[in-house]
Amino acid sequence: PVPVPAAAGEESPVEGGPPDHSYSLSSGTTSEELLRKLNEQRDIIALLEVKMKEMKGNIRRLRLAEAQLREEIREKDRLLHAASAGTRKRHGL
Repeated sequence: PVPVPAAAGEESPVEGGPPDHSYSLSSGTTSEELLRKLNEQRDIIALLEVKMKEMKGNIRRLRLAEAQLREEIREKDRLLHAASAGTRKRHGL
């Protein structure tokens, strides 16, 4: 028998399987394998979401710590400035 070309817009099957594209799955992929792969991807996404929430919490804590440290530095600078101004006055500078 002579192969009949596929009509416009139709894909010609390869040995009864899906068209052979780089993005297609192999014709031997079972629904169980697809479900397993899907579940693996969902697990990875769930883990990444947990990690992302942890990182957001860490960033929040680091920003608070940074703000506290900046406030401490401002307070120490103010005290040093006041002390040095007092020293200058005592020595007549």
